[in-house]
Formats: sequence, structure tokens, C-alpha cells
Amino acid sequence: MAAPATVGGGQGQGKEYPGGLTLYVFITCAVAATGGLIVGYDIGISGGVTSMDTFLQQFFPSVYRKEQTARGGGSQYCKFDSQLLTAFTSSLYLAALVASFFVASVARSLGRKWSMFGGGVSFLAGAALNAAARNVAMLIFGRILLGVGVAFAGLSIPIYLSEMAPHRLRGTLNIGLQLMITVGIFSANLVNYGAAKIRGGWGWRLSLGLAAVPAIIIAAGSLFLPDTPNSLITRGYHEEARRVLRRIRGTDDVDDEYADLVAAAGEASGAARRQPWLAILERRHRPQLAVAVLVPFFQQLTGINVIMFYAPVLFRTIGLGGDAALMSAVITGLVNIAATFVSVAAVDRLGRRKLFFQGGCQMLACQVIIGTLIGVAFGDNHDGEIPRAYAAAVVALICAYVAGFAWSWGPLGILIPSEVFPLGIRPAGQAIALAVNMLSTFAVAQAFLPMLCHMRFGLFYFFAGWVLAMTLFVAAFLPETKGVPIERMGAVWRTHWFWQRFAVADEDGNGDVEMDCRKADGGIVVR
Repeated sequence: MAAPATVGGGQGQGKEYPGGLTLYVFITCAVAATGGLIVGYDIGISGGVTSMDTFLQQFFPSVYRKEQTARGGGSQYCKFDSQLLTAFTSSLYLAALVASFFVASVARSLGRKWSMFGGGVSFLAGAALNAAARNVAMLIFGRILLGVGVAFAGLSIPIYLSEMAPHRLRGTLNIGLQLMITVGIFSANLVNYGAAKIRGGWGWRLSLGLAAVPAIIIAAGSLFLPDTPNSLITRGYHEEARRVLRRIRGTDDVDDEYADLVAAAGEASGAARRQPWLAILERRHRPQLAVAVLVPFFQQLTGINVIMFYAPVLFRTIGLGGDAALMSAVITGLVNIAATFVSVAAVDRLGRRKLFFQGGCQMLACQVIIGTLIGVAFGDNHDGEIPRAYAAAVVALICAYVAGFAWSWGPLGILIPSEVFPLGIRPAGQAIALAVNMLSTFAVAQAFLPMLCHMRFGLFYFFAGWVLAMTLFVAAFLPETKGVPIERMGAVWRTHWFWQRFAVADEDGNGDVEMDCRKADGGIVVR
């Protein structure tokens, strides 16, 4: 049995929940986190496939011709600018945006487990259709099915991890999802690197079809997972919830935590559960809603999708060549994985705010320097190869940028929205966060290539400005959630200098269970 964990930010102060990390909860969270493979694989595979000549020749011949013209002496910034090509990649995000609002109802009524299963099945169907595609319409319809799968996984898995984990290790176990996303990206880059060398022009089918592997993993794995005690209680399965809680905490002494879950479910059984989309708009939920909208919005405006989603395109644009481009993407993938382990180790020790701030400063510096180097090398309309020294510097800075993202905005952009909402509106809140994420990703994916064509190296300064804005937002408006039980999170809002005007205690005592809360050692003590 693990040692008791103190509720709140101080050591040895406040109420305690017995139990801690058990092998069972570690395995269940690890299996659930494998759902991140489908998201990561898609991010990595799409950019690589769209840089393969055989794929472009079959589906986007105008882009292929423009690329050949650029190779012969033309603008390096505009050769991949095609709205049809970006529609192929972006259709997934639009589908996930729409589907997220329906998935919230599934996660609330059927539980988190079956939402994860639905995500795997939908992603599997999309992978099969893309691998067999004969025209652009089949490609886009396959991407839509992939988007539905991403919506199921992106909504249910973060909530599942946050509800299953002991509150002292919630950040560590939740970031397992981001770790699997980075593994998916890295795996996709390796597949792309090998598929590009296949003779006969069918390598892109292999790249797209292998998305079925992570889909099967999460679909099959979810069948063996228990649902969370939070979800079980909300749906009326109280004895099953108590049994699961005992097993994941490794102790029979779960009365205090169980009572808090029942109290949270009591509120969920009222107006919030019947009309979550109206309840989430109430004044008392504005702090959570603001964070759930702004954090995923800012995450996509870090510019990371410019680097990772279009990494092969970007490296080819700066003149490194096809194979070198994919190998460079593999290098950044390794950096992404290694840096995510830093976040796993630090998030529940240093807290969310410190990682956000350090990562933001690092990304800001890298964006400015990368933009300057490319501007000096390319100017406004470079038509040749980037000097080797500049190329090496750009790759090194991109790796530093990816590292800063991977231990800050990457994992925390997923963690924060999943842990701030009360139980009754948690699926709805996560749906809004996911929808904002997908809408922002869709907009960036649609706009990136035209912006690169017109803004050129100034695009990096554009994203640097956003990184500055989001770093200031974190410093002023994001409270620290480290070490606070998920069903007692209201304390962080009631003690925040700005949000306390909204997050007042309910007149009837609903919501969080604490009567007295105060700051201690950078966190919150709940009594």
C-alpha cells in the first residue's frame, strides 16, 4: 500500500486520502494513454505523405507541378500552397470539432470506457479507407472518420486519466497521453522515411494504412479497462464505483474519497447533469470555461503544428531535400519524446505554472531566432538552397523549440482542461476544450501554407508574438492546480486574485466539499 497523500499544496496539512499509486491504476492509465498513438500517428504521417512525390502526382498534380517548378528556380515559400491539399489534412479537425459535442453526451451517459472504444473503431475505419483511396473524395471521407475517432479519444482519455489517477500524481499519469502522442509522431516519421523508399509508388498507402495499428490497440485495450469511479457514481453504479476505487487506490479505506465523489455526483444529478451546456455558462463556471477555451487556443498558436505537422514540408522548403527532411523530422521526434519525460517527472513536483512559463520563454526565443536565420538565408523570395550552416542552426533551434513545447504547452494544454471542471459538466467542458483545439488546428492548418507564401520568414515572428501573449496570460490568470483533488478544484478559483469574484461558494453548499481553503507552499490546502 502506498503512503497516504495529503490533499492540498502543503505537506502534512489538511485532509488526507489513504492509498496512492498502485500497479493496477498504472496499467489502466498506461493502456488508456495508448489512445494518444492515434493522434500522434496522424500528425506525423500526414505531413510526410504530403511530401511524397507519388502521392502528390496521383491526388494533387498541380502541387507536384508547382514543386517541380520551384526546384527549377522559383519561390521556395509558395511551392506547397494549395487549398485542396490543406483540405485533405484539415478535414480531420473539422470533423473532430463537430463530433466533440456529440461525444460529450456519450461520455456522460455510457462512460469514458466506451467512448475510447468508439474512437478506436472509427479511427480504424478511416485508416482502411485512406489506404484504399482512389480519389481525393475517398481521402477526405477517410479523414473525416479519423476525425470522429480523434474526437472520441481526445475527449474521453484525458478525463479518464485525471479521474483514475491519485491526485498527487494526476499530472504525471495524464501526461502519459502526451507521451504516447509523441511516440505516435515518431513512429509515423519512421514509417514515412521507409515508405518513401518503396519502389512502385505505393509507399503512401502503407503510411496511411498503418494508422490501423494504434486504432486496434486502443479499441482492444479499452475493452479490458474499468470505468472511472466518478463516471460510475454519476450513472448510478455505486457499489461498482466503490469496488473500482478500492482496487485503484490499493486500500479498503476509501470512505473519504468516495464521499467526496458522491457529493460531486449529487450536484451532477441536478441541473448540471440535465442541462450541462446551460450550466457551464453560469457565472460560477466562467473561470473554468475561460481556461478551457484559452489554453487549447493558445496551444495551437504556439506554432507547434507548423513545426511537427508540416515538418517534412518545412524542411524541404528550406532546401534540405526529401530524405533529409524526413530524417530531420525523426530527430525532432526523438527530442519530443525525451522532453516529454521531463514534464512527466516535473509536473507534480514543480507545478504547472513553472513549466508553462519556462517553456514559453524558450519557445519565444527560438521562434525569433529561427525567423531571423531563415530571413537572412532566404530573404523575401529565395530560389536556391539554404547554406549548410544555416540549415544546421535551424534544425538545432527547432529541436530546442520542440523540447520547450514538449515539457510545457504540449502536455499541459491537455492536462489543464481535463482537471478544472466539476463532475457534472466535465464532459461538456472537455468537449469545448477539444472543439477549440480542433477549430484552432483547422484554422492553422488551412492558413499555414498561404501565410508561409505571403509572410515568408515573418511567420515565425507572428507565432512568437502569440507565445509572448500566452506566457503573460499564464503568469497573470492561471492558478496552480498541482496536488488538488479533482472534485475539490473550486478552491483554486476562490483563492485566485482575479477569478475569486466569479467562483463564489454555492448558497446550498454544492460543488466543492471544503469549508475553509488557504494557500500553502504554492498549492491549496483543503479542509
